[in-house]
Amino acid sequence: MKLFKKDPFGNAFIFKKFLIRIFAIITHQRYQSFNKLDIEGSEIIRDLPETGVLFVSNHQTYFADVVAMIHVFNAALKGRVDSIKNIGYLWQPKLNIYYVAASETMRSGILPKILSYVGGVTIDRTWRSEGKEVNRQVKMSDVSNISKALDNGWLITFPQGTTTPFKPIRRGTAHIIKKNKPIVIPVVIDGFRRAYDKKGLQIKKRGVLQSIVIKEPLKIDYENDSVEKIVEQLQYAIEQHPSFLKVTAVEEYVKEEEELNKKRKW
Repeated sequence: MKLFKKDPFGNAFIFKKFLIRIFAIITHQRYQSFNKLDIEGSEIIRDLPETGVLFVSNHQTYFADVVAMIHVFNAALKGRVDSIKNIGYLWQPKLNIYYVAASETMRSGILPKILSYVGGVTIDRTWRSEGKEVNRQVKMSDVSNISKALDNGWLITFPQGTTTPFKPIRRGTAHIIKKNKPIVIPVVIDGFRRAYDKKGLQIKKRGVLQSIVIKEPLKIDYENDSVEKIVEQLQYAIEQHPSFLKVTAVEEYVKEEEELNKKRKW
């Protein structure tokens, strides 16, 4: 009998649980005190099966987005309604939540390596490496690991593959959906780019309202929908289709004006 039960990637659950608890304590105030986190749709989380769920989201920082989602998902599973109050929800966390991350990002320091242990499914990007454009083949081991994560639990992915807004959706995500036939849950986030640095480790501004909106599962015909159709559906679902660009620009302008007005009052 094995001394420690492990996930499909060889990471011991006992250590994962310990690390999640530590990170939860360290990060909770980022979403509940220094800044505020507005949550919508947490009731959807409670109705999901134990495995085979793919969360697709827009991306604003390397790590703060994922950490916030882990807080929200676990809080919802413990009965919180659109709230992460009372950090006790992470005493017995869901240990089979994984997230897709670039290998070079997760090798960039001790902290990313620790975060990778918690649930990172690392892949080699086919279009970019070390800040340079590349064009290389998809590694079959990466495809296998993504399937392994979905078979074992929930997987968070950022189909644009970058923190830059309104970049195209990578076709690879559509191929993953057609191959694995997961339940696809769109997640739309906002405010993280204003609150944190690009990595999502340093707080650069306090008092920012962050938001996570969890939407209903997408209706996808896995056999008949084309890759192009799924890509377009994802663009609209995570509000990264070009048609959202003008609306977002106006919203950003309004937020900046509101912040300037607050400063003037002071």
